[in-house]
Amino acid sequence: MSTWPALRVDDWTETRETLHRWTQIVGKIRLAQAPMLNHWWQVTLYVTPRGLSTSSMPVGDRTFEIEFDFCAHQLRITVEDGEHREIALEPKSVAAFYTEVVDALAALNLDVKIWPVPVEIEHATPFDQDTEHASYDPVAAQLFWRQLVQVDRVLTRFRSGFAGKVSPVHFFWGAMDMAVTRFSGRLAPRHPGGAPNCGDWVMVEGYSHELASCGFWPGGGEEGAFYSYAYPEPDGYGAAPVQPAEAFYSADFRQFLLPYEAVRTAPDPDAAALAFLQSTYDAAADLGHWDRAALDYTPVEGARPA
Repeated sequence: MSTWPALRVDDWTETRETLHRWTQIVGKIRLAQAPMLNHWWQVTLYVTPRGLSTSSMPVGDRTFEIEFDFCAHQLRITVEDGEHREIALEPKSVAAFYTEVVDALAALNLDVKIWPVPVEIEHATPFDQDTEHASYDPVAAQLFWRQLVQVDRVLTRFRSGFAGKVSPVHFFWGAMDMAVTRFSGRLAPRHPGGAPNCGDWVMVEGYSHELASCGFWPGGGEEGAFYSYAYPEPDGYGAAPVQPAEAFYSADFRQFLLPYEAVRTAPDPDAAALAFLQSTYDAAADLGHWDRAALDYTPVEGARPA
C-alpha cells in the first residue's frame, strides 16, 4: 500500500461524523483535566504509532492516558499504575460510546466531568442523546489515521524551521484537523468568533496573537486537503504566488488549499507538501512584515543530531 493512502471523503462520511464526535468526547476529558495553556494547546490529541492519544493527563495526584488504537480498534484508558480498560471501536452510537467511556472512567476511579455537547458542529446533539451517528468502518478509520501519520511527519519537519513561538503538531478535535501554528510575536486584533456552538471567547483566546497556521483536515478536496492561512490576513495574501501548481486560494474559507490527492500522487509527496507549507508561510510572513531574520531557524554551523 502507498505510504500516503487514498481515502475519498465521500466514502467514509458516516464513519467520519461518528468518529469526530468520539474524538470530541475524549478531547473534552483532556480539556477538563489539563491546566490551561495559551491558544488551547492543552486540549489537543497527538498522533501515535497506533492511533491518537491524549498523552498523560492529571487527575488529582494520579495520571492517565486515553488512546484511540486504530490497529486493534480499541479505545484504551490507562492509569499510571498499569490498570486499564478497553472499549471496542465498532459500529455503535455516540450515546453508547459516551456511556461506555463514562463507565470505564468510573471503574478506574477517575472522577472526570465534561460538558457533554459537541462544539464547532451545527445542530449539535448532546453525546448522551445522539443515536443518529453510529457508524464505524475500521478500514476507513485506519486509513484516516495513516493519513495523519504522514501529515504529522511532514508538519513536524516544517515546524523545525522556526525559532520563534510555535505550537506543537497536534490534532484539534473541534474541527477534526491536524495543525501547527507559527507566531510573529505581536498581538492580533480581537477575533470576531462565530464558530458554531462555540463561545466567541474560545476563538478570542485561540487567535490572540498574530499567526500563520497550516495543517490538514478531511474536507476541501476529494481526499481531504492541506490548508494554510494567516490571522490577521495581510493585504495581498490571497494573490500571493504559492506552490505547487495545484494549490489555490479559497475566498470562502479565506485560506490556501492544496488537495491531499495532489500530494499523494506527486512524484515526491513530501516535497509537494513542504513546498505548499513553506510558500504560504513566506507569503504570510513577508506581507505581514514579520522579523524573518529573528524568527526563521538555521542550526548553528556544525550542529546536527547525534
